[in-house]
Amino acid sequence: MGLFDKLAGWLGLKKKEVNVLCLGLDNSGKTTIINQLKPSNSQAQDIVPTIGFSIEKFKTSSLSFTVFDMSGQGRYRNLWEHYYKDGQAIIFVIDSGDKLRMVVAKEELDTLLNHPDIKHRRIPILFFANKMDLRDALSAVKVSQLLFLDNIKEKPWHICASDAVKGEGLQEGVDWLQDQIRAMKT
Repeated sequence: MGLFDKLAGWLGLKKKEVNVLCLGLDNSGKTTIINQLKPSNSQAQDIVPTIGFSIEKFKTSSLSFTVFDMSGQGRYRNLWEHYYKDGQAIIFVIDSGDKLRMVVAKEELDTLLNHPDIKHRRIPILFFANKMDLRDALSAVKVSQLLFLDNIKEKPWHICASDAVKGEGLQEGVDWLQDQIRAMKT
């Protein structure tokens, strides 16, 4: 059966499987974003905060995603690092309306980027500046400045403004992530 799997992969019939970590502070919209990325017939109607972590799967035209939706509550953030080694891409969600906790998001991002399982890997990071529908939301450019994203030189990254509830901005981000993953040498 292994030969048929390889043949299907070469012919593009088998989707490449990718492990993605979805990180960010609590109440940033991680679970809502993941829910929007799933096919409409498998989306949850009610979104509840993630306790610990949950695993979700969805497919795009060429990739099969396994997304580890990690809780952003302070007491669970230390769990994130247990999944860094197996992650092939990161989605980092920021609540662009939560100016007070932008410093905390920056600290968590710095901890992530300096972790030994991440630091020396060229792993793509997609940032969603979420909740752009809020009246006082910061722009994606401002979020990028506050998180000093321009200092990330050794990893491909991209930031998208998004409204997870309406699904706005999500496709652009997933398209970018998909292109980065396909370009990675396996």
